[in-house]
Amino acid sequence: MFYEALATLPLWGQGRPEDHCGPGEPSIACRISWATTHNPDFTKFFSTWLDRPLTALVQISITLLIAMILRHAAHRLITRITLRMSEGTMPERLRERTRTIFDGSPALISERRRQRAQTMGSVLRSIASILILGTALFSVLGTVGLNLAPILASASVIGVAVGFGAQNIVKDFLAGIFMLLEDQYGVGDVIDVGPAKGTVEAVSLRVTRLRDINGVVWYMRNGEILRIGNESQNWARTVLDIPVSPDEDVDKVRALLKESAEALAVDPPWDEIILETPSVWGVQALTGDAMVVRVVLKTAPGKQAEVARQLRERVKKTFDEAGVAVASPPA
Repeated sequence: MFYEALATLPLWGQGRPEDHCGPGEPSIACRISWATTHNPDFTKFFSTWLDRPLTALVQISITLLIAMILRHAAHRLITRITLRMSEGTMPERLRERTRTIFDGSPALISERRRQRAQTMGSVLRSIASILILGTALFSVLGTVGLNLAPILASASVIGVAVGFGAQNIVKDFLAGIFMLLEDQYGVGDVIDVGPAKGTVEAVSLRVTRLRDINGVVWYMRNGEILRIGNESQNWARTVLDIPVSPDEDVDKVRALLKESAEALAVDPPWDEIILETPSVWGVQALTGDAMVVRVVLKTAPGKQAEVARQLRERVKKTFDEAGVAVASPPA
């Protein structure tokens, strides 16, 4: 009797959610409202003023939550991969691509790998954030009822305009990304980019900074670098052309050069820099004033100039002791 009397009070209503939630299929929120209150007036008020905003708010919250979870997971994955690269725990197949023949400076190699991994990690995290959050933003705009067609059309026009205006910047960034991926050069490398040649001091996605032998600092846009000569990758070669009088005995000169080069190759610290047994290639040029004999040594990257200077000093002393005269090089 109590419940029957309670049901007749104005607070309680009869019927189904479809009778009070407006036309169409009732939403879950409206069904919950009716099941909770059984009040027709409150259910109608909720359906008219609160149902769609609350449903949109729930959808937006779920969308943003999923986007943040995906962004966090993507960042963790990218950070983990780049951290493995910087610590040298990458798979053997990838490690072979970054390994050099001369491993005398593992600290430098690790630092270079760390810089590449840090830069690529930053770029990949930014790209992942833009893609995930951009998709979530368009989804939110669609949820609140905005017509996305004009927005997409305007964004396309603006994108084309910005693309034409900033195409050089985009070109620089793309060139910088591929330069890092392919490990064309890094900090500490000696490179020749055409207008300038020097040691790389800093590398970014847009600009490469290098300092030449005179101390001049050059800033090269990555998109404007058409060719790169790297003297610091894998190994280098010292090529020394020694001009002597054409009257000298060729075999004697070859033997003296081979003796000087081999003695240099076994003396510390040069024995760690010269990678292979020196080779005398023979007469490179012959004129009426000079005979040029070439000797070559395979060295660690970036050490060819030091080896060449040291070898010239030893050759000069050896020739002086043997009475061999050094001639003027042919023009």
